[in-house]
Amino acid sequence: MCGIAGWIETGCQMPDRVKTLSAMSRTLERRGPDENGIYINGDTALIHRRLIVIDKENGKQPMSARHGDTTYVIVYNGELYNTDELREELKADGFHFRGHSDTEVVLKTFIKYGERCPERLNGIFAFAVFNTRDRSVFLCRDKIGVKPLFYCEYNGGLIFGSEIKALLASGVVKPIIDEQGLNEIFFLGPARTPSCGVFKGVFELNPGECAVYKSGRLTRRTYFSIEAREHTDCEKETIEKTRCLLTDAIQRQLVSDVPLCLFLSGGLDSSIIVQTASRYSKENKRGRVHTYSVEYRDNAQYFQASRFQPNADTEYIQKMVKSADTIHTEVILDNTLLADALYDSVTARDLPGYVDVDASLLLFCREIKKDYTVALSGECADELFGGYPWYHDERILFEDCFPWSRSSDVRRMVLRGGVLDRGEEYAHQRYLDTIALAPKLPSDSKRDSRMREMFFLNFYWFMQCLLERKDRCSMYSGLEVRVPFCDYRLVEYAYNMPWKLKAWGGREKGIVRKAFEGILPEEIAWRKKSPYPKTHNPIYFEECAKRVRKILEKKNALTELLDRQAIEGIIEHPESITQPWYGQLMQAPQILAYLIELDDWFEKYNVQIEI
Repeated sequence: MCGIAGWIETGCQMPDRVKTLSAMSRTLERRGPDENGIYINGDTALIHRRLIVIDKENGKQPMSARHGDTTYVIVYNGELYNTDELREELKADGFHFRGHSDTEVVLKTFIKYGERCPERLNGIFAFAVFNTRDRSVFLCRDKIGVKPLFYCEYNGGLIFGSEIKALLASGVVKPIIDEQGLNEIFFLGPARTPSCGVFKGVFELNPGECAVYKSGRLTRRTYFSIEAREHTDCEKETIEKTRCLLTDAIQRQLVSDVPLCLFLSGGLDSSIIVQTASRYSKENKRGRVHTYSVEYRDNAQYFQASRFQPNADTEYIQKMVKSADTIHTEVILDNTLLADALYDSVTARDLPGYVDVDASLLLFCREIKKDYTVALSGECADELFGGYPWYHDERILFEDCFPWSRSSDVRRMVLRGGVLDRGEEYAHQRYLDTIALAPKLPSDSKRDSRMREMFFLNFYWFMQCLLERKDRCSMYSGLEVRVPFCDYRLVEYAYNMPWKLKAWGGREKGIVRKAFEGILPEEIAWRKKSPYPKTHNPIYFEECAKRVRKILEKKNALTELLDRQAIEGIIEHPESITQPWYGQLMQAPQILAYLIELDDWFEKYNVQIEI
């Protein structure tokens, strides 16, 4: 993985902006700590920061190739999982390769297929290709949205980058938020409306989108979208195909020229990846795989079982370590350092985020990076295969709202009276806009129709929030994390699977459990879902409360929006928060942590409010 950026401005000479371009490049250094490069051609500049994973010598970027009378230049962030097939296809058409990097394959696939190139790619990526003949720039983001690509189009120019901070470093994009941005932060956060970059004028290509910037105009196009189709496979075939698709996705993602490890939580999803990778590694005489898990200091002493988190992970992790015969490391996080890491996680995301869930992942990845450059993780199975409680609870399923943020009461409570008085309306409209996108079949039952809507809600919101978290918090330490459940073939298959099959046996992710029954230990295959672990140690809450009280003593743009008395009430009576702010686990400590991140964001980014 890497970091990319670019700047095109009609009539401008980019050699005059080398200092600014270098500053933009430095903002992405953590994404690509190994190498960097800048390509300049008149009014166009492309920037690359490289994390070396494949073909150290021949994968340098920006990379160029000449074809006919045209030179094409690419900056690319990602990994391609059908590299070998495409390379052989291109060789048969007369293309030559100087190395084995996937970057070169993507570039020459673009040379052959032009704007239809993305349809042939299986991977996680964001890239830009400059055409020296017609001076166009082609931008593209992967089908599922695993890798980011932000941009700002302005009169006469376009700036793009892997992270918002690169755009801000140009000086053209200002850290301004308007009413829409505030509604995003307070009534939808840590999620974002698809394509919305929160800062005024900042947007993001959606999953499965590409764009062409030519003659001062950006034209976006959807090249991949999820379609409703009849599911014609019987139960046995569905079980087999689910297993085959996921196994193939995992095995494709084990390719690396640098050390690779695996995340292991003891849950179904990471255990499938670990077991499959372990078998594949031994079959190919690569030896035992290395796994990592995360825990918080003294968490066992304070753990509180709940409907969402019925049991701790430790016992199940050990079962999987034994079953898959892995070399395992447990990373123990300090609770005070966890609170400290909230600030770095804001820098990583450029926005307030998923608070201690982000901060813990950031610290976890920092430890892993000491020995590894690549890891595989089990994100997104819950969104695709109905793993969350809101898929199964009749009281929630048909509610006319985002299921992970059913009540805006706490969000409204922390705001001073009269602030963002249309916030609830704004959030509800985003919900309606999303369910309207879900394609359906006339034959769909009421439940299957609603499940398609739920799929789209989870795909475009909850899942994108988690993918953003994974990308920023891992790349902040230069760790590339791959997510096999995000293989687009598996996503398409899951969308059209009838709910009765998907929830085989009446269980969350039932079809996945059945597909790997006999491959995993039984107690792992049928373990009740437990979310990403959070700290239960009261030290963390005390740290957050102390820091929030200091924030409330300030008088600035943020605190003018907040209801100090209500926030003090949360500190004094955390048990009064009965509905999560977001997801399943963002309750009183996490609400305070969100306020800490908001304050840090306003100060660090010099955020200006324009209403």
